[in-house]
Amino acid sequence: MTKVQKNEVIEALKEKFSQYSNFYVTNTESLSVAQVSKLRSVCFDKQVEMKVAKNTLIRKALESLGNESYTGLFDSLNNVTALMFSDNPKEPALILSSFRKESKGEKPELKAAFINGDIYTGDNNLVTLTKIRTKNELIGEVIGLLQSPAKRVLAALLHHHEQKAAGVETTAAPVAEEAAPAPTAEAATPTAEAPAAPEAPATDAPAAE
Repeated sequence: MTKVQKNEVIEALKEKFSQYSNFYVTNTESLSVAQVSKLRSVCFDKQVEMKVAKNTLIRKALESLGNESYTGLFDSLNNVTALMFSDNPKEPALILSSFRKESKGEKPELKAAFINGDIYTGDNNLVTLTKIRTKNELIGEVIGLLQSPAKRVLAALLHHHEQKAAGVETTAAPVAEEAAPAPTAEAATPTAEAPAAPEAPATDAPAAE
């Protein structure tokens, strides 16, 4: 590889490191050409970019970006290295796990992962990375938490409204029943007044002698 070609690779890698906030450093040593091709195909289907490059060029690309967060990855740049770039932080981990399960092997091996500024080193972190929540999943959880109290308030209001409506219906009938009864025929017919007793005639008291 000429110096010009090396610089082209470094520039291409710098572009990818700047574009993605998530990438994996894997070891594909001992994989056959057919297996590597299959791995590339799976990555393509899952919208994960896979790049194989020399460790020295990868390190130069990272160093030229001046980001100290990348220094923790340098010890992982050994043997055969394949980089996996993804917008989804856990998709490469899922691909690696599934690929190894199907091939019944231990490769590709996870050497390190850079996830939104955090570094995971060692293959023992692979299972942990498969369980990372994506941005959309976190947003969905936040929305769910925000909507939950609103849903409870709405449900309470609806329940209160239903109870109030039911109470009006049940109390309306007794009110009608408790209305004053219509006057009976006897009560409606006024009773005749008894004639007044005649007054006794006044008699003059005898004058005192």
